[in-house]
Order: sequence, then C-alpha cells, then structure tokens
Amino acid sequence: SRVSTQSTGVSPLVKGNLCGPLHTTAAVEAYKAAIAEATAMGGKVEVGGKVVEGRYVEPTIITGLPHNSDLVMRETFAPILYVMPCEGFEDAVAINNEVSQGLSSSIFTTNPEYIFRWVGAGGADSGICNVNIPTNGAEIGGASGRRRKPEGFEDAV
Repeated sequence: SRVSTQSTGVSPLVKGNLCGPLHTTAAVEAYKAAIAEATAMGGKVEVGGKVVEGRYVEPTIITGLPHNSDLVMRETFAPILYVMPCEGFEDAVAINNEVSQGLSSSIFTTNPEYIFRWVGAGGADSGICNVNIPTNGAEIGGASGRRRKPEGFEDAV
C-alpha cells in the first residue's frame, strides 16, 4: 500500500516522485505490452500500470502469474514487479534462480540464517544480492546509458 501512496510525477527532482522516465519511447511501449500480456494471462495489476506522461510510468505490481511464464522470465527494463507466492525459503531460492538474467535479487527477512543462505553459495544466483533493500536495476550501472542518447539530453534540459 505504501507504493500506491507515492507520487509518480513528471520530474524526478521533486521530492516524493518515485521514479524518473523510461529511457526511450520503445521502453514505454514494452511496459504497456507487458502489462497487457500479464492481464491477458489472468494477472492482476495491484498497483500502477499506467503511463503518467511521456516516458514517465507508474511503478507496477502484478500478481497471479505462474512463476515460470515467459513474461515473468523476460526482462522488460521497466518498473514492473511480479509478486508470487512460494512454499518457503528453498522454494523462493529455486524460483529466483529460474530467471536467466540473474542480475540482482532481494530478500526481505529478519532471519539471519536466511540472509546468510541467500547471499552465500547455494543461495540466490545473482550478481548482486540485496537484503531488506528492494532492487531497481540502477545499482548494476545500466541506468546511465540513457544519458548518451537524445532522450537523455531532453531529460536534462
């Protein structure tokens, strides 16, 4: 519910705005297509799912999709979070490790054993393992690519 109370305005410089723009109009189209595909598959948009203005989109949470569906396995490079239930820690690790990209992952827990198992050998097969911190992809360093494109220049002026 906290996400639904956040503002997603058209300026990342305004306090309270949750995210900046997607890097291209093609990324906006991919965002819209992923949401349409998810709802066609029976997924439910719990929060977000709309284009605010231009390349600014709402962070989106979708539930009700199978963890091994093509959509969940595909990287959309947009603020879409697919939430799915699991049967416990081992199942969560297995679901996480089914995704081929494995760039970054997050676990939210107060259990020290789960933390050490998540970040250790046999845990999350990810380049970056966050603990009690959401992943947004920016920590990987890929978010700076838009600065070298015309759209990045337009954002800056």
